[in-house]
Amino acid sequence: MTAPVSRTPGKASVGAPADALPGPAGLGGAVWLALAVVYVVWGSTYLAIRIALETMPSFLSAGARFVVAGLLLAGFVLFRQGRAGLRVDRRRLGSSALVGLLLLTGGNGLVVLGENSVPSGLAALLVAAVPLWMVLLTAAGGDRPRPVELAGVLLGLVGLAVLSAPAIGGDIAPGGVLVILCATLTWAAGSFAAKRIPMPGNVLAGSAYQMIVGGSGSLLIGLARGEQHGLDLGAVSTRSWLALGYLVVVGSLVGFTAYAWLLQSAPLTLVATYAYVNPVVAVLLGSLVLAEPLTGPTLAGGAIVVIGVCLVVSVSRLSGRAPRTPSRR
Repeated sequence: MTAPVSRTPGKASVGAPADALPGPAGLGGAVWLALAVVYVVWGSTYLAIRIALETMPSFLSAGARFVVAGLLLAGFVLFRQGRAGLRVDRRRLGSSALVGLLLLTGGNGLVVLGENSVPSGLAALLVAAVPLWMVLLTAAGGDRPRPVELAGVLLGLVGLAVLSAPAIGGDIAPGGVLVILCATLTWAAGSFAAKRIPMPGNVLAGSAYQMIVGGSGSLLIGLARGEQHGLDLGAVSTRSWLALGYLVVVGSLVGFTAYAWLLQSAPLTLVATYAYVNPVVAVLLGSLVLAEPLTGPTLAGGAIVVIGVCLVVSVSRLSGRAPRTPSRR
């Protein structure tokens, strides 16, 4: 999952290692495009997860999503690059497995479980705790964020508090909230680990391995929970099948691959801003698809979130600092 970037400033292409990133020009157009994809695509997945859960079990649906997406991506790599494209050593394969379990089995799987009792919009709001964990992990790793970045993170959290305050006062299951907060910690840990341990040099192959292992972990948990008992595929609604298909193709193949590339191509604090924008997208989709009203707190909180993201993005754009990359040993 090492960032495939070219040596030409501002352009990205498959083939070159992440540590070939140029200095101030390292954050090129590909980074901002990938970030925009994660902003919009993952903001929409909360709604899709909620629809899939209407007639599908939690971990089994999450596991199926990523196993299918991982196999499709592996097949694409095999078709385009042959067996060499999927070839990795045991150490990097183990790293991919660890990151996949943290991000997808722990992070995504627990979010899906939590959405059984937590509305999709609030789930997206809770996931915004990820940047805070990332800042703490980054600081613990000896790379202290700049004051402006910290200010942007804190401002984003203030905006999310404004967004979520009306919802928290309603009839929300505390257990579901706790599950999603645990998911944010495992997701942040997986994102942090992906920047510190050796990963496959081919981002597509690395993403495929992560999705296959992470999805398999979710399937095993689903089976252990007994989710297969009473499961009738014929009773699964068309809405749920379409939502699962969207999660496989758009949420996983497009969104997760873009995120995996960003983890090696941009500063962690910049990548983490997706968790601030996703709730805004989720709230807007709730208004458009489910006719949920856009209240004053929603508009005010969304504006504060955008300002916080702009602070973090501005520091990353001005500094152009390349991310810390894993050892090649």
